[in-house]
Amino acid sequence: MDNQAYLKSKPLTLSGKVGGPFPAKPRSRRQRWEVKPSEMSRNTLNPIRAIVDGMKLIPNPAKPMISLSIGDPTVFGNLPTDAAVLQAMKDAIDSQRFNGYAPSVGYLRSRQAVANFCSRPEAPLEAEDVILTSGCSQAIELSIGVLCNPGDNILVPRPGFSLYKTLAISMGIEVKLYDLLPEKSWEIDLQHLESLVDERTSCLIVTNPSNPCGSVFSREHLQNILTVASKLCVPILADEIYSDMVSSSGPSLASLSSEVPVLACGGLAKRWLVPGWRMGWILIHDRNRVFGSEIRQGLVRLSQRILGACTVVQGALESILNDTPPGFYSSTISCLQSNAEICFSELSAVPGLNPVMPSGAMYLMVGIEMDHFPEFQNDVDFTERLVTEQSVFCLPASAFEYPDFFRIVLTVPEELMLEACGRIREFCRAWYRPPSCDGNDLDQ
Repeated sequence: MDNQAYLKSKPLTLSGKVGGPFPAKPRSRRQRWEVKPSEMSRNTLNPIRAIVDGMKLIPNPAKPMISLSIGDPTVFGNLPTDAAVLQAMKDAIDSQRFNGYAPSVGYLRSRQAVANFCSRPEAPLEAEDVILTSGCSQAIELSIGVLCNPGDNILVPRPGFSLYKTLAISMGIEVKLYDLLPEKSWEIDLQHLESLVDERTSCLIVTNPSNPCGSVFSREHLQNILTVASKLCVPILADEIYSDMVSSSGPSLASLSSEVPVLACGGLAKRWLVPGWRMGWILIHDRNRVFGSEIRQGLVRLSQRILGACTVVQGALESILNDTPPGFYSSTISCLQSNAEICFSELSAVPGLNPVMPSGAMYLMVGIEMDHFPEFQNDVDFTERLVTEQSVFCLPASAFEYPDFFRIVLTVPEELMLEACGRIREFCRAWYRPPSCDGNDLDQ
Protein backbone atom coordinates (compact mmCIF):
# COMPACT_ATOMS: atom_id res chain seq x y z
CA MET A 1 0.00 0.00 0.00
CA ASP A 2 1.41 3.39 -0.92
CA ASN A 3 1.22 6.42 1.36
CA GLN A 4 -1.83 7.95 -0.29
CA ALA A 5 -3.76 4.68 -0.10
CA TYR A 6 -2.78 4.29 3.56
CA LEU A 7 -4.02 7.77 4.45
CA LYS A 8 -7.39 7.07 2.76
CA SER A 9 -7.90 3.66 4.31
CA LYS A 10 -10.68 3.11 6.85
CA PRO A 11 -9.81 2.87 10.58
CA LEU A 12 -9.57 -0.58 12.08
CA THR A 13 -11.88 -1.81 14.81
CA LEU A 14 -10.61 -3.13 18.13
CA SER A 15 -10.72 -6.60 16.60
CA GLY A 16 -8.42 -5.50 13.81
CA LYS A 17 -11.10 -5.74 11.08
CA VAL A 18 -12.17 -2.92 8.83
CA GLY A 19 -15.58 -1.45 9.74
CA GLY A 20 -17.76 -3.41 12.17
CA PRO A 21 -19.83 -2.30 15.17
CA PHE A 22 -16.88 -0.86 17.17
CA PRO A 23 -15.07 1.68 15.03
CA ALA A 24 -11.81 3.05 16.39
CA LYS A 25 -12.23 6.23 18.39
CA PRO A 26 -10.89 9.27 16.52
CA ARG A 27 -7.82 10.65 18.21
CA SER A 28 -7.35 14.37 18.81
CA ARG A 29 -4.33 15.86 17.13
CA ARG A 30 -2.41 19.09 17.10
CA GLN A 31 -3.42 21.58 14.46
CA ARG A 32 0.11 22.92 14.05
CA TRP A 33 3.69 22.25 15.06
CA GLU A 34 4.39 23.31 18.63
CA VAL A 35 7.60 21.81 19.97
CA LYS A 36 8.84 23.42 23.19
CA PRO A 37 11.93 22.77 25.32
CA SER A 38 11.38 20.89 28.57
CA GLU A 39 11.30 22.60 31.94
CA MET A 40 14.50 20.77 32.86
CA SER A 41 16.29 22.22 29.87
CA ARG A 42 14.92 25.69 30.66
CA ASN A 43 16.19 25.38 34.23
CA THR A 44 19.66 24.18 33.22
CA LEU A 45 22.21 26.97 33.27
CA ASN A 46 25.98 26.81 33.69
CA PRO A 47 26.98 30.05 35.48
CA ILE A 48 30.46 29.96 33.96
CA ARG A 49 29.10 29.79 30.43
CA ALA A 50 26.47 32.42 31.22
CA ILE A 51 29.18 34.85 32.31
CA VAL A 52 31.97 33.98 29.89
CA ASP A 53 29.71 33.87 26.83
CA GLY A 54 28.62 37.42 27.60
CA MET A 55 32.16 38.77 27.88
CA LYS A 56 33.90 40.60 25.03
CA LEU A 57 37.03 38.50 24.86
CA ILE A 58 39.12 40.12 22.12
CA PRO A 59 42.83 39.59 22.91
CA ASN A 60 45.52 42.15 22.21
CA PRO A 61 46.87 41.04 18.80
CA ALA A 62 50.36 42.16 19.82
CA LYS A 63 50.52 39.61 22.67
CA PRO A 64 50.01 35.83 22.49
CA MET A 65 46.98 34.67 24.45
CA ILE A 66 47.60 33.01 27.84
CA SER A 67 44.43 31.34 29.08
CA LEU A 68 44.45 30.70 32.81
CA SER A 69 40.74 29.97 32.93
CA ILE A 70 40.14 26.32 32.02
CA GLY A 71 40.49 23.60 34.65
CA ASP A 72 41.97 21.13 32.17
CA PRO A 73 45.56 20.11 32.98
CA THR A 74 46.17 18.87 29.43
CA VAL A 75 45.70 22.22 27.64
CA PHE A 76 49.34 23.31 27.46
CA GLY A 77 50.85 19.87 26.93
CA ASN A 78 53.39 20.25 29.73
CA LEU A 79 51.62 17.77 32.02
CA PRO A 80 51.21 14.51 30.09
CA THR A 81 49.90 11.41 31.79
CA ASP A 82 52.35 8.68 32.66
CA ALA A 83 53.54 6.03 30.19
CA ALA A 84 52.15 3.32 32.48
CA VAL A 85 48.68 4.85 32.18
CA LEU A 86 48.89 4.86 28.40
CA GLN A 87 50.19 1.28 28.33
CA ALA A 88 47.28 0.12 30.48
CA MET A 89 44.88 1.59 27.92
CA LYS A 90 46.75 0.04 25.01
CA ASP A 91 46.66 -3.37 26.69
CA ALA A 92 42.94 -3.04 27.35
CA ILE A 93 42.27 -2.19 23.72
CA ASP A 94 44.52 -4.95 22.37
CA SER A 95 42.83 -7.54 24.58
CA GLN A 96 39.52 -7.08 22.72
CA ARG A 97 37.79 -7.95 26.01
CA PHE A 98 36.24 -4.57 26.72
CA ASN A 99 34.33 -3.68 23.57
CA GLY A 100 30.87 -4.61 24.83
CA TYR A 101 28.48 -3.38 27.48
CA ALA A 102 29.45 -3.57 31.14
CA PRO A 103 27.02 -3.61 34.07
CA SER A 104 25.68 -0.10 34.62
CA VAL A 105 27.63 0.20 37.89
CA GLY A 106 30.85 -1.09 36.28
CA TYR A 107 32.75 -4.32 36.00
CA LEU A 108 33.07 -6.07 39.37
CA ARG A 109 36.85 -6.41 39.00
CA SER A 110 37.23 -2.71 38.20
CA ARG A 111 35.07 -1.72 41.16
CA GLN A 112 37.17 -3.94 43.41
CA ALA A 113 40.33 -2.26 42.08
CA VAL A 114 38.96 1.16 43.07
CA ALA A 115 37.86 -0.18 46.45
CA ASN A 116 41.34 -1.57 47.10
CA PHE A 117 43.02 1.66 46.01
CA CYS A 118 40.78 3.97 48.05
CA SER A 119 40.24 1.80 51.11
CA ARG A 120 41.74 2.89 54.44
CA PRO A 121 41.71 1.07 57.78
CA GLU A 122 39.44 3.82 59.17
CA ALA A 123 37.17 3.71 56.09
CA PRO A 124 37.24 0.23 54.52
CA LEU A 125 35.66 -0.35 51.13
CA GLU A 126 34.48 -3.37 49.14
CA ALA A 127 33.49 -3.62 45.49
CA GLU A 128 29.81 -3.23 46.43
CA ASP A 129 30.66 0.19 47.90
CA VAL A 130 31.87 1.48 44.50
CA ILE A 131 29.86 2.68 41.52
CA LEU A 132 31.77 3.61 38.38
CA THR A 133 30.48 6.64 36.47
CA SER A 134 31.10 8.63 33.34
CA GLY A 135 33.45 11.11 34.98
CA CYS A 136 33.20 12.70 38.40
CA SER A 137 30.47 14.98 37.06
CA GLN A 138 28.11 12.04 36.67
CA ALA A 139 29.10 10.79 40.11
CA ILE A 140 27.99 14.14 41.53
CA GLU A 141 24.78 14.05 39.49
CA LEU A 142 23.85 10.56 40.69
CA SER A 143 24.66 11.45 44.30
CA ILE A 144 22.47 14.54 44.26
CA GLY A 145 19.77 12.60 42.43
CA VAL A 146 19.64 9.78 44.97
CA LEU A 147 19.64 12.03 48.06
CA CYS A 148 17.26 14.81 47.01
CA ASN A 149 13.68 15.31 45.84
CA PRO A 150 12.28 18.37 44.07
CA GLY A 151 11.63 21.01 46.73
CA ASP A 152 14.51 19.82 48.92
CA ASN A 153 17.59 21.97 49.37
CA ILE A 154 21.31 21.30 49.33
CA LEU A 155 24.16 23.23 50.94
CA VAL A 156 26.80 24.37 48.45
CA PRO A 157 30.08 26.22 49.14
CA ARG A 158 30.53 29.84 48.09
CA PRO A 159 32.81 30.18 46.21
CA GLY A 160 32.19 26.76 44.74
CA PHE A 161 32.16 24.61 41.61
CA SER A 162 29.28 25.80 39.42
CA LEU A 163 28.12 22.29 38.43
CA TYR A 164 26.45 21.69 41.80
CA LYS A 165 24.00 24.53 41.22
CA THR A 166 23.52 23.66 37.55
CA LEU A 167 22.49 20.11 38.40
CA ALA A 168 20.38 20.95 41.43
CA ILE A 169 18.31 23.70 39.85
CA SER A 170 17.57 21.51 36.82
CA MET A 171 16.17 18.88 39.22
CA GLY A 172 13.98 21.36 41.08
CA ILE A 173 16.27 21.40 44.12
CA GLU A 174 16.95 24.63 45.98
CA VAL A 175 20.56 25.68 46.47
CA LYS A 176 21.67 27.34 49.70
CA LEU A 177 25.15 28.85 49.60
CA TYR A 178 27.34 28.67 52.69
CA ASP A 179 30.36 30.95 52.96
CA LEU A 180 34.04 30.09 52.82
CA LEU A 181 36.43 32.45 54.57
CA PRO A 182 39.42 33.70 52.53
CA GLU A 183 41.11 35.11 55.62
CA LYS A 184 41.13 31.55 57.05
CA SER A 185 42.46 29.85 53.92
CA TRP A 186 38.89 29.29 52.72
CA GLU A 187 37.66 27.32 55.73
CA ILE A 188 33.90 26.90 56.02
CA ASP A 189 31.99 29.45 58.06
CA LEU A 190 30.41 26.74 60.20
CA GLN A 191 28.06 29.11 61.99
CA HIS A 192 26.67 30.32 58.68
CA LEU A 193 26.45 26.75 57.40
CA GLU A 194 24.46 25.61 60.42
CA SER A 195 22.05 28.55 60.12
CA LEU A 196 20.98 27.38 56.64
CA VAL A 197 19.84 23.88 57.60
CA ASP A 198 16.11 23.15 57.79
CA GLU A 199 13.84 20.12 57.53
CA ARG A 200 14.19 20.03 53.72
CA THR A 201 18.00 20.00 53.72
CA SER A 202 19.00 16.72 52.06
CA CYS A 203 22.71 17.06 51.43
CA LEU A 204 25.83 18.99 52.41
CA ILE A 205 28.41 19.29 49.62
CA VAL A 206 32.01 19.58 50.80
CA THR A 207 34.74 20.17 48.20
CA ASN A 208 38.17 19.24 49.50
CA PRO A 209 40.64 20.04 47.98
CA SER A 210 38.71 22.96 46.58
CA ASN A 211 37.84 24.16 43.14
CA PRO A 212 38.08 27.17 42.80
CA CYS A 213 40.03 27.99 45.96
CA GLY A 214 42.86 25.47 46.00
CA SER A 215 42.34 25.05 49.72
CA VAL A 216 42.86 21.86 51.74
CA PHE A 217 41.06 21.51 55.05
CA SER A 218 42.94 20.51 58.17
CA ARG A 219 42.00 17.40 60.14
CA GLU A 220 40.55 19.62 62.87
CA HIS A 221 38.36 21.53 60.44
CA LEU A 222 37.12 18.32 58.80
CA GLN A 223 36.19 17.00 62.25
CA ASN A 224 34.28 20.22 62.95
CA ILE A 225 32.37 19.84 59.68
CA LEU A 226 31.46 16.28 60.62
CA THR A 227 30.30 17.44 64.05
CA VAL A 228 27.86 19.86 62.44
CA ALA A 229 26.63 17.22 59.96
CA SER A 230 26.15 14.70 62.76
CA LYS A 231 24.33 17.19 64.98
CA LEU A 232 21.92 18.14 62.18
CA CYS A 233 21.67 14.64 60.63
CA VAL A 234 22.66 15.80 57.14
CA PRO A 235 24.54 13.37 54.85
CA ILE A 236 27.63 14.60 53.03
CA LEU A 237 28.50 14.56 49.36
CA ALA A 238 32.29 14.82 49.37
CA ASP A 239 33.70 16.05 46.06
CA GLU A 240 37.24 14.63 46.22
CA ILE A 241 38.24 14.73 42.55
CA TYR A 242 41.45 16.53 43.60
CA SER A 243 42.16 14.02 46.37
CA ASP A 244 45.93 13.65 46.96
CA MET A 245 46.64 16.47 44.51
CA VAL A 246 48.05 18.36 47.47
CA SER A 247 51.39 19.50 48.82
CA SER A 248 50.87 17.41 51.98
CA SER A 249 48.18 14.74 52.13
CA GLY A 250 45.51 14.80 54.78
CA PRO A 251 42.64 12.53 55.80
CA SER A 252 39.42 12.11 53.86
CA LEU A 253 36.14 13.08 55.47
CA ALA A 254 34.88 9.51 55.58
CA SER A 255 37.94 8.31 57.47
CA LEU A 256 37.15 10.60 60.41
CA SER A 257 33.61 9.50 61.18
CA SER A 258 31.72 6.23 61.25
CA GLU A 259 28.47 8.01 62.10
CA VAL A 260 28.00 10.49 59.25
CA PRO A 261 27.17 8.79 55.92
CA VAL A 262 29.29 10.05 53.01
CA LEU A 263 29.07 9.67 49.25
CA ALA A 264 32.61 10.47 48.10
CA CYS A 265 33.00 11.35 44.42
CA GLY A 266 36.32 11.00 42.62
CA GLY A 267 37.91 9.82 39.41
CA LEU A 268 40.91 9.73 37.11
CA ALA A 269 40.50 13.17 35.53
CA LYS A 270 42.82 15.40 37.52
CA ARG A 271 45.29 13.26 39.43
CA TRP A 272 46.03 11.09 36.38
CA LEU A 273 45.70 14.06 33.97
CA VAL A 274 43.12 12.40 31.69
CA PRO A 275 39.85 14.38 32.05
CA GLY A 276 38.68 13.33 28.59
CA TRP A 277 38.67 9.65 29.51
CA ARG A 278 35.53 10.20 31.61
CA MET A 279 36.15 7.79 34.45
CA GLY A 280 34.67 8.64 37.81
CA TRP A 281 33.33 6.82 40.83
CA ILE A 282 31.15 7.05 43.90
CA LEU A 283 32.44 5.58 47.16
CA ILE A 284 29.64 4.70 49.57
CA HIS A 285 30.78 5.19 53.17
CA ASP A 286 28.01 4.03 55.49
CA ARG A 287 29.50 2.14 58.38
CA ASN A 288 26.63 3.10 60.67
CA ARG A 289 24.07 1.90 58.07
CA VAL A 290 22.25 5.23 57.82
CA PHE A 291 21.86 4.83 54.06
CA GLY A 292 20.90 1.19 54.43
CA SER A 293 20.06 -0.69 51.25
CA GLU A 294 17.71 1.88 49.74
CA ILE A 295 20.32 4.49 48.85
CA ARG A 296 22.52 1.81 47.32
CA GLN A 297 19.62 0.44 45.30
CA GLY A 298 18.68 3.96 44.27
CA LEU A 299 22.19 4.59 42.96
CA VAL A 300 22.06 1.34 40.98
CA ARG A 301 18.72 2.31 39.44
CA LEU A 302 19.95 5.80 38.55
CA SER A 303 23.11 4.34 37.00
CA GLN A 304 20.88 2.26 34.72
CA ARG A 305 19.62 5.38 32.98
CA ILE A 306 22.79 5.17 30.90
CA LEU A 307 25.17 2.28 30.53
CA GLY A 308 27.87 3.64 32.77
CA ALA A 309 31.52 4.48 32.26
CA CYS A 310 33.70 3.71 29.24
CA THR A 311 34.40 -0.03 29.24
CA VAL A 312 37.91 0.29 27.78
CA VAL A 313 38.97 2.60 30.61
CA GLN A 314 37.33 0.21 33.06
CA GLY A 315 39.44 -2.57 31.58
CA ALA A 316 42.58 -0.52 32.13
CA LEU A 317 41.60 0.74 35.57
CA GLU A 318 43.26 -1.92 37.72
CA SER A 319 46.62 -1.40 35.99
CA ILE A 320 46.29 2.40 36.09
CA LEU A 321 45.71 2.38 39.82
CA ASN A 322 48.34 -0.22 40.65
CA ASP A 323 51.13 0.49 38.17
CA THR A 324 51.38 4.28 38.00
CA PRO A 325 54.74 5.13 39.62
CA PRO A 326 54.71 7.43 42.66
CA GLY A 327 57.14 9.74 40.90
CA PHE A 328 54.44 10.69 38.40
CA TYR A 329 52.20 12.04 41.15
CA SER A 330 55.01 13.88 42.93
CA SER A 331 56.17 15.46 39.67
CA THR A 332 52.71 16.88 38.99
CA ILE A 333 52.35 18.19 42.52
CA SER A 334 55.82 19.76 42.36
CA CYS A 335 54.88 21.65 39.19
CA LEU A 336 51.63 22.93 40.68
CA GLN A 337 53.27 23.92 43.96
CA SER A 338 56.06 25.78 42.16
CA ASN A 339 53.57 27.70 40.03
CA ALA A 340 51.47 28.49 43.10
CA GLU A 341 54.50 29.92 44.89
CA ILE A 342 55.51 31.96 41.84
CA CYS A 343 52.02 33.29 41.29
CA PHE A 344 51.43 34.11 44.95
CA SER A 345 54.79 35.86 45.31
CA GLU A 346 54.43 37.87 42.11
CA LEU A 347 50.86 38.99 42.67
CA SER A 348 51.28 39.71 46.39
CA ALA A 349 53.54 42.58 45.36
CA VAL A 350 50.89 44.10 43.06
CA PRO A 351 48.93 46.97 44.67
CA GLY A 352 45.21 46.25 44.66
CA LEU A 353 45.50 42.47 44.49
CA ASN A 354 45.24 39.99 47.38
CA PRO A 355 46.10 36.41 46.35
CA VAL A 356 45.28 33.56 48.74
CA MET A 357 48.01 30.90 48.83
CA PRO A 358 46.58 27.47 47.90
CA SER A 359 47.54 24.10 49.36
CA GLY A 360 46.18 21.78 46.68
CA ALA A 361 44.19 21.22 43.51
CA MET A 362 45.19 23.40 40.52
CA TYR A 363 43.93 26.86 41.40
CA LEU A 364 44.72 30.13 43.12
CA MET A 365 42.14 32.79 43.96
CA VAL A 366 43.03 36.49 43.81
CA GLY A 367 41.02 39.22 45.51
CA ILE A 368 40.58 42.57 43.72
CA GLU A 369 40.35 45.77 45.76
CA MET A 370 37.75 47.20 43.41
CA ASP A 371 37.76 50.60 45.13
CA HIS A 372 41.27 51.09 43.75
CA PHE A 373 40.18 50.25 40.22
CA PRO A 374 37.29 52.70 39.70
CA GLU A 375 37.45 52.26 35.93
CA PHE A 376 35.92 48.79 36.32
CA GLN A 377 32.46 47.95 37.60
CA ASN A 378 33.19 44.45 38.85
CA ASP A 379 35.43 41.40 38.49
CA VAL A 380 33.87 40.51 35.12
CA ASP A 381 34.69 43.95 33.74
CA PHE A 382 38.21 43.74 35.23
CA THR A 383 39.04 40.34 33.72
CA GLU A 384 37.48 41.24 30.38
CA ARG A 385 39.73 44.29 30.05
CA LEU A 386 42.72 42.18 31.14
CA VAL A 387 42.12 40.06 28.04
CA THR A 388 41.72 43.09 25.80
CA GLU A 389 44.93 44.76 26.94
CA GLN A 390 47.21 41.92 28.04
CA SER A 391 45.80 38.75 26.40
CA VAL A 392 45.59 37.01 29.77
CA PHE A 393 42.30 35.34 30.61
CA CYS A 394 41.50 34.59 34.26
CA LEU A 395 38.04 33.41 35.23
CA PRO A 396 36.03 36.04 37.14
CA ALA A 397 34.91 34.56 40.45
CA SER A 398 31.36 35.79 39.90
CA ALA A 399 31.10 32.49 38.04
CA PHE A 400 31.57 30.87 41.47
CA GLU A 401 29.09 33.18 43.23
CA TYR A 402 31.99 35.20 44.69
CA PRO A 403 32.47 38.65 43.11
CA ASP A 404 35.62 40.80 43.31
CA PHE A 405 37.96 37.81 42.91
CA PHE A 406 39.37 35.93 39.96
CA ARG A 407 40.68 32.38 39.63
CA ILE A 408 44.02 31.42 38.10
CA VAL A 409 44.72 27.89 36.81
CA LEU A 410 48.23 26.75 37.78
CA THR A 411 48.87 24.06 35.17
CA VAL A 412 50.75 26.26 32.68
CA PRO A 413 54.51 25.95 32.00
CA GLU A 414 56.57 28.01 34.44
CA GLU A 415 57.70 30.54 31.84
CA LEU A 416 54.08 31.28 30.95
CA MET A 417 53.19 31.62 34.62
CA LEU A 418 55.89 34.26 35.00
CA GLU A 419 54.83 36.00 31.79
CA ALA A 420 51.17 36.03 32.81
CA CYS A 421 51.97 37.46 36.24
CA GLY A 422 54.10 40.15 34.65
CA ARG A 423 51.26 41.16 32.35
CA ILE A 424 48.78 41.21 35.24
CA ARG A 425 51.18 43.43 37.18
CA GLU A 426 51.52 45.79 34.21
CA PHE A 427 47.74 45.95 33.80
CA CYS A 428 47.12 46.70 37.48
CA ARG A 429 49.79 49.41 37.62
CA ALA A 430 48.12 51.15 34.69
CA TRP A 431 44.69 51.21 36.32
CA TYR A 432 45.38 51.24 40.07
CA ARG A 433 44.29 54.40 41.88
CA PRO A 434 45.72 54.95 45.39
CA PRO A 435 43.50 56.02 48.29
CA SER A 436 42.33 59.58 47.88
CA CYS A 437 43.61 62.19 50.31
CA ASP A 438 40.49 64.33 50.58
CA GLY A 439 39.18 65.63 53.87
CA ASN A 440 37.12 62.54 54.60
CA ASP A 441 40.17 60.30 54.55
CA LEU A 442 42.20 62.69 56.69
CA ASP A 443 39.53 62.74 59.34
CA GLN A 444 39.59 58.97 59.75
